[in-house]
Amino acid sequence: MRTSVKWINEYLSSPATAEEQAAVLTAVGFPCESSEPVAGNDTAQEVETTSNRGDCLSHLGLAREIAAATNRTVQLPRINAPRSKEAASGAVSVQNHEPQRCPRYTARVIRGVKIGPSPAWLQERLIAIGQIPRNNVVDCTNFVLFEYGQPSHVFDLATLVGSEIHVRSAKAGEDFLPLGDGAKPIKLVGGELVIADSQRPVALAGVKGGALTAVTESTKDVVIEAAAFDPVAVRRTGRSTRIASDSSYRFERGVHPAEVDEPAERLVSLILETAGGTALEGSVTAGPPLPPPATVQLRIDRLNSVAGFAIEQEEIIRILNVLGFMPRLSGQVIACTAPPRRIDVTREIDLIEEVVRLIGLDRIPMNDRVSIRPVGPQPEVDAVRAAKNCLAGLGYVETVSPTLISERAASPFVTGTTTTLRIEDERALGEPILRPSLLASLLQSLKLNRDRGNANVRLFEYASTFWLAAQRHQERRMMGIVVGETGDAELLYRLIRGAVERLARELRGSHVRLDVRTNPADGFESVAASALDPVGYLLIDESVVGVLGLVNAKTLAAVGLDAPIAAAELDWALLARNYPPTPRAQPLANSPTLDRDLSVILANNVTWAQLESTVRAAELPHLESISFVGNWRGKKIGEDRKSVTFRLDFRAANRTLKREEIDPHVARLVEILTTQLNGEIRT
Repeated sequence: MRTSVKWINEYLSSPATAEEQAAVLTAVGFPCESSEPVAGNDTAQEVETTSNRGDCLSHLGLAREIAAATNRTVQLPRINAPRSKEAASGAVSVQNHEPQRCPRYTARVIRGVKIGPSPAWLQERLIAIGQIPRNNVVDCTNFVLFEYGQPSHVFDLATLVGSEIHVRSAKAGEDFLPLGDGAKPIKLVGGELVIADSQRPVALAGVKGGALTAVTESTKDVVIEAAAFDPVAVRRTGRSTRIASDSSYRFERGVHPAEVDEPAERLVSLILETAGGTALEGSVTAGPPLPPPATVQLRIDRLNSVAGFAIEQEEIIRILNVLGFMPRLSGQVIACTAPPRRIDVTREIDLIEEVVRLIGLDRIPMNDRVSIRPVGPQPEVDAVRAAKNCLAGLGYVETVSPTLISERAASPFVTGTTTTLRIEDERALGEPILRPSLLASLLQSLKLNRDRGNANVRLFEYASTFWLAAQRHQERRMMGIVVGETGDAELLYRLIRGAVERLARELRGSHVRLDVRTNPADGFESVAASALDPVGYLLIDESVVGVLGLVNAKTLAAVGLDAPIAAAELDWALLARNYPPTPRAQPLANSPTLDRDLSVILANNVTWAQLESTVRAAELPHLESISFVGNWRGKKIGEDRKSVTFRLDFRAANRTLKREEIDPHVARLVEILTTQLNGEIRT
């Protein structure tokens, strides 16, 4: 914010030089970035403010900071706004149709103003901070804006159709001509918060006034608008219309509805002083009741503990008084009522920060030594590291991609129950969609690598995904994996399944039961499932944790890739649950295993899970494990059948088994596979 040294001094009990103002404001958290002399024996300074201190986007707010830090007092502006007997409600009506986005709207009326140049002192203040004087009424609104930080606007009453003011949402296609030299009419998209008369929008709420109701040399009666608008509503209107102003800059940082009236009365007083006229009685107000002021307790011993040194009670009370917190001491506790302008103060620690920074951060004692207690490994961090190391060991490369993607890349992940989330920011250009799935980003990375000659690439990414389901914002951490190596679809599917199962065992333990099914358990949602065909659901101990499969043609076309490509997306919270896994110690065997390989011809729809469960259900004596070896398809066995080869490992705990012992059991298993699965043993 650009400030005037002389202007700030008008509110201090004793003046401060430009150097002192710069030094004090910098010390209390508002760095002075530059200083230059201006006309009128004044100095203009650029002061940086934080986004949560909208109250300091004003000369009066910065004067409070200087006064609190330098044992001065604040002198508030003089307000003298006499009223006539005529009521303002008889001259103008106000209807607030958007109380949530406009918690308070007030209108005051002055009749018989005379438009002309502002007094020299007023022009001098505005010129010092880089403003251009217009006329006495408009200059008064700008003066109060930079004095109190409260934006306001003035309408020519005669140009308000029906003498009505409506706070409402804009209709799509409505025209609006903003104030400003060379301004052109704009069409509103609909939904913007506007101030309208009975026929048309006359101002963009909190952003810009309209040219059709502007104050001119012929203006006689004026309506003074002073209001509070929702910061998000103001920001959206400014972004959609690409209009920004000093008013919108302040509304976007928060203006409390209880802070509206005092600056408005100050504005009425200034207009009466500089333009004459008669102010009508009262104001026309619309909006919900004002919220009660917040009360915050400050414990003196807690303040001293955080600060690291003792602070006198009298100094604490003085600082809080100057800042407007109305402190009330009771024993060792100070009860403070936060002024409405201090929307950033809600907790005890906020008051502690106020006192300490104004006492001086340089008074905080510095210890020569700092004691550090090491913290043990954090499972949340270790789980991510273990997963990345596991995938890297399998030949996968980690990617870190932007969260935003294009509409085309996001389209395959839109289903009947989910939609994408869009950001309203022109800087997003052609990629305004928050990715609903990591597969969208990974496939783009895969395409980039293929375009540069890296054909055989395996990629993974650990990041957040975003989508909208049942009008509720969803955000989840996911682990996404893609395999883009050249090869047939079956080989790629094996690679992705192997990686997923290896990752699951790394995070949940080697003892867990893994399964892949075509139908998920009830309640599991996966945006990525719509991009896979066929899609398999990975289950760990009968709980679904994610999906895997081959990327379908629609998804590949959205990024310009060719099939086949295998991919998986796993819900991180479910996958890494209870990490690290509890180790299960087992003694090493004292006898060797006896293995037997079987090849059985089965129908294509028989899954490995069915085959494995059938073998285990046979309860073969001494059977230690069953493992998949491979499968084969060919014309000799028919297009609707496959040959699956698996290995059985037998072991006795205290002796070496003989083949003659297991042959009868294997023969019984062959009979079971033949009858229950309609299988045929290959010889």
